[in-house]
Amino acid sequence: MLGDMSGATTPAPGRLETVRRFVNTLDVDAATDALATPGDLVEWLTSADLLDDAGPGVGAGPAELAHAVAVREALRETLAANHDGDPIPAAALAVLNEAAGRARLTATLTARDGWRPRPSAGGVDGAIGGLLALVGDAMADGTWSRLKVCVDDTCRWAFYDESRARSGKWCSMQVCGNRAKQRAWRDRRAESST
Repeated sequence: MLGDMSGATTPAPGRLETVRRFVNTLDVDAATDALATPGDLVEWLTSADLLDDAGPGVGAGPAELAHAVAVREALRETLAANHDGDPIPAAALAVLNEAAGRARLTATLTARDGWRPRPSAGGVDGAIGGLLALVGDAMADGTWSRLKVCVDDTCRWAFYDESRARSGKWCSMQVCGNRAKQRAWRDRRAESST
């Protein structure tokens, strides 16, 4: 079902869409992972224009794959915090800071946009750093707080909240929102019959 979810939400603006797609490489509901192998990781990073040199010298092993998956899940937890403006959970913060260190992220002054994070590492670490730089860019331009994950624990799909009040909770009102309302109705009905 969640394979359909990607079409149920509006893409995030600009390169922030790359972060949304990265988080959605794991379809929680269908239990499928687009990053199942190191080769899948290299292919995904290359297709997202985060890894330039996907030639014979650039590759990933199990350690790089585990690192990328940890970053993905830390980003998912960070997006969950965007619902209420909560601080980034400590464990997620530790993973993201470690990834930034591995990528050797440095601030670069740009003529138009001020200071922006950019990776100086190469390979997969640099590509993950490029992803984190996109997060930094989105934080600077104000779009980051609208990127969230569905509050339905069986879904957790990343979506861009376009609601005026920035109060979106579900990736799709028609699917996950409807499920939540039906559960609440059943719970109220069960309580009233006891």
